[in-house]
Amino acid sequence: MYKIGIDLGGTNIAAGIVNEEGKILLQGSTPTLATRTFEEVIADMGKLVNDLIAQFGITAADIESIGIGSPGAVLNGNVIFSNNLHWVNVPLCKELQKYINVPVFADNDANVAALAESTVGACKGYKNSITVTLGTGIGGGIVINNKLYAGSHGIGAEIGHMTIVADGIPCTCGAYGCWERYGSATALIREGKAGMARDSQSLIYTLAQGDENKVTAKVVIDAAKAGDKTACEIFDDYVKYIVIGLINLVNCFDPDVIAIGGGVAAAGDFLLDAVKERYEANIFYKDVDHAKIVFAEMGNDAGIVGAAMLS
Repeated sequence: MYKIGIDLGGTNIAAGIVNEEGKILLQGSTPTLATRTFEEVIADMGKLVNDLIAQFGITAADIESIGIGSPGAVLNGNVIFSNNLHWVNVPLCKELQKYINVPVFADNDANVAALAESTVGACKGYKNSITVTLGTGIGGGIVINNKLYAGSHGIGAEIGHMTIVADGIPCTCGAYGCWERYGSATALIREGKAGMARDSQSLIYTLAQGDENKVTAKVVIDAAKAGDKTACEIFDDYVKYIVIGLINLVNCFDPDVIAIGGGVAAAGDFLLDAVKERYEANIFYKDVDHAKIVFAEMGNDAGIVGAAMLS
């Protein structure tokens, strides 16, 4: 028997046939075209799944279940709210079953990525883990006793919206001082642009060719790697805020391990070493075993593999 995992994004829908070891055997994708009705989007999802089944030379009878990772709040197979998809109270699982009659499960996309890391990725072998993704925002998933924890209402892992600076920078969620306003790639870009504006001698300015639209997280980090003073100050502040969030998670959940993924993780050991150094200096229980900080391993496969593992 096989499982199918679907990674439902605002831009693309990716799906794959997955075996019991969590290996993707065949995958495909189709544009989401999220401005359409949810019925149209899910119909394309059903077509993608059925096309994969046909290509692989099996039938629906060979599929044990389908799992879907969706942005937003997901509860009991329904997308309660998703800003990326403009969905409110969409019966995602029930609608997909119109196209393929097998058990369908759904959860938040960051949660399923955490499940993938916990089962076959960087957190494999640990009962309690947290996966943090540093991208446009900050996403995360919490695994306790080898099971996803999403709280009583399906929104228990919105870690990017922890307040880490009281009355801080306004967030897209309507609150102020959220972690993702300080620890995301977007935050690093914002501070990089500000640094370039106040210091035209900065390497950030040179790498971006004086164009703030060319400032990326990589530009800021590359400038910091080269020792540029302005970039180093920005990077140090950025690491400080990442670690504040990580320590909050440790103090609340005491996991065995925290895996860091997302686009910023491409900075490699330059980022991880800086995070670990500040983390060890500021952790509460220094003389007691505490969560290891590692990089996530599943990359782009996390959404499909983690979704396939839902049940």
